[in-house]
Amino acid sequence: MGLTTAQKIIRDHLISGELVAGHEVAIHIDQTLTQDSTGTMAYLQFEAINIPRVKTELSVAYIDHNTLQTGFENADDHMYIQSVANKYGIRFSKPGNGVCHQVHIERFGVPGKTLLGSDSHTPTCGGIGMLAIGAGGLDVAVAMGGGAYYLTMPEMVKIELKGTLQPWVTAKDIILEVLRLLTVKGGVGKIIEYGGPGIAGLSVPERATITNMGAELGATTSIFPSDEITLAFLKAQGRPQDYFAVGPDADAVYDETYTIDLDQLVPLVAKPHSPDNVVPVREAGPIAVDQVAIGSCTNSSLYDMLKVAAILKGKTIHPNVSLVIAPGSRQVLTMLSRLGALTDMIDAGARILESACGPCIGMGQSPRTNGVSLRTINRNFYGRTGTASAQVYLVSPEVAAASAIAGVLTDPRDLGEMPKVSLPAAFDINDNLIILPAPEGNAVEVVRGPNIQPFPVNTEIPAEIDGKALIKVEDNITTDHIMPSNAKLLPYRSNVPYLADYCLTPCDPEFPARAKANHGGFIIAGANYGQGSSREHAALAPLQLGVKAVLAKSFARIHMANLINNGILPLTFVQPEDYDTIDLLDELTISDAPLQIKSLVQGKNLVVQNKTKGRSIELSLPLSERQAKILLAGGLLNFTRQEG
Repeated sequence: MGLTTAQKIIRDHLISGELVAGHEVAIHIDQTLTQDSTGTMAYLQFEAINIPRVKTELSVAYIDHNTLQTGFENADDHMYIQSVANKYGIRFSKPGNGVCHQVHIERFGVPGKTLLGSDSHTPTCGGIGMLAIGAGGLDVAVAMGGGAYYLTMPEMVKIELKGTLQPWVTAKDIILEVLRLLTVKGGVGKIIEYGGPGIAGLSVPERATITNMGAELGATTSIFPSDEITLAFLKAQGRPQDYFAVGPDADAVYDETYTIDLDQLVPLVAKPHSPDNVVPVREAGPIAVDQVAIGSCTNSSLYDMLKVAAILKGKTIHPNVSLVIAPGSRQVLTMLSRLGALTDMIDAGARILESACGPCIGMGQSPRTNGVSLRTINRNFYGRTGTASAQVYLVSPEVAAASAIAGVLTDPRDLGEMPKVSLPAAFDINDNLIILPAPEGNAVEVVRGPNIQPFPVNTEIPAEIDGKALIKVEDNITTDHIMPSNAKLLPYRSNVPYLADYCLTPCDPEFPARAKANHGGFIIAGANYGQGSSREHAALAPLQLGVKAVLAKSFARIHMANLINNGILPLTFVQPEDYDTIDLLDELTISDAPLQIKSLVQGKNLVVQNKTKGRSIELSLPLSERQAKILLAGGLLNFTRQEG
């Protein structure tokens, strides 16, 4: 039986385990990346492991999230990350060099290699045939120290693309169609592979758009084969030596297969407030638009930007629209300038932002009250923009540009003939904003500002876990709900005690105070709890507040791993209706907790007693022996120290 693309890369990096879906495997990690929103915590944890130098082939620290410097906090974090990178052998991408995923695929991604990033959109590099996985900062810290990355071997899903994209239909429409088919929960425990004759017409930037937004499926990662298209891209980046051909065997077996006919695809839009709320643009109707934001790691490549510039050339944006554009990297921005495309954007009335995440994470450009914002980003979760009442629609750059001109949500096919745009044979290469580390780090001093505070570390599991149900939340609670990530809070990502006072406040403003008053306890949640960002703060802030376990109908992959890594039990209701039997402030107890956790390895269920209701509730948590030891130790950091 043949292997899929992902299975081949996992096989070549396998440390332990077997390629059997549902079984735990450990793989070697070649490269890591961090960004400044998650990076400070990842490096604080790396320092705590006490390893003198990173052991990966390549590790890069990017500054792209917290770039608004309205106080000292962000600048202090940047200096901390730069000094840590210098000391421990990590390359440092300075502010202005670009969004981590865009820069990494341009300058560092290598087909056939493994990449672990402390950002959920790390799978972007799957666009060049890399096994690129988003994870929590502690997992990345361990990988930087030479440790294996453990994951449950995913099922394999193939998306067969046939036909050819029609004029004005884009890669963004492909991934929106996949989200419509599979939903935001449809990729959990799975790797999505793209194949079929239709992939031959997709450039690397288009493939990267698709693998990037595969994170919204909840998938472990998404990947394209590495082929002649990949080679052409690497040659244009001056890196032909990094090319490695990798693809599925002809007799590869997939657990699921879906077919998308590109000939039949039309421009699509994801309506508020979920990336899978997808309909054709024409069905959504000519909604009046207040703001258009083009950029983010999903759609900020040179190819996307050149198409936007061609649409805007000679036009003027609608008087009621604010159009902001953030090129994904300095390379993209520089080439737009040299090609004259930047002038076309500015002449049309666009505001040019720096090459950073910006509006995607609510770092500036929040819409007006009740405003409608079209964005080429990957998430439209409630409140993510910084304006709770805003209505955010996810669209392609073509839809965004056409709508900015018309002032209403517009199908770009209404513009007539599509401008012809092609990528240059060679990109401008200038890596002078990537700082190489010191050859020897012993003499380098790590600079710590006053905002960098110690992070919470759990203790060993006690004999009995007692507490109250501190909050009860619904399905599809995101990490944006658990730990808000707006412009006011992002500067405090290295100060967990401060952030904890905002934990889950979008769901219940009283939660932090209630958790403190009751000395911690339990979170009760619906399905797909913790979807979205890989931010480890969504586990660290509850830990700071004394949360001992989360009882949910189901979990998102990365957040579940982050909870385990921090010694918080992520327990799933065996009977989903048991969720309805727990009320706020019910007294809950897990008796003989260490023994019950050990029994989970044998596939047994764990029992929680609801003392208030006088009933028992069965919960499941499939664990390997290693994961059980992590929980018993009070988290991965304690476990790693114990293992020596």
